Formats: sequence, structure tokens, C-alpha cells
Amino acid sequence: MNLLGEIAALPVAPVRGVLWVLQRVVEAAENEYYDPAPVEQELAALERQLLAGEIDEETFDRREDELLDRLEEIRDHLRGTGG
Repeated sequence: MNLLGEIAALPVAPVRGVLWVLQRVVEAAENEYYDPAPVEQELAALERQLLAGEIDEETFDRREDELLDRLEEIRDHLRGTGG
């Protein structure tokens, strides 16, 4: 870009900076949302609760189904199949 073009673009520079920051925030949020590790940890904790007698099988089954559905959603996203 020539000097005149750069000078003309100066007024929108703050907007571009804000957009860049917002894109980084969205990327970080998506990375956290689609991280399978917390879901896998929650599944392991759920199984420990069942084995320790802290929850009944019905509660375990219901919550396990929810977590497995979430894990499938994450894996679909990571494969790029949406879902």
C-alpha cells in the first residue's frame, strides 16, 4: 500500500484492532468449548461416583448419555463434520 493509502486507512485502524482482538477471543472460547478433556474427566468422575455408591444407575445412565452426546459433538467438530 502506498503512503496515501496508509494515511487514508488510519481512521479504521482501531476498528481493525478491535476486530482482531474479538477474533482471538472467539477462537479461545471455541477451543475451550470444543476441548474433549473436561468431558472425559467428567465421565471418569461419574463412573467413580457410581462405583462409590454416590449415585444410582439411573442417574449415571442419564448423565453418561448427556456426556457421550457432548463428546460426539466435540469429535464431529474436530473432524470438521459440524453436526
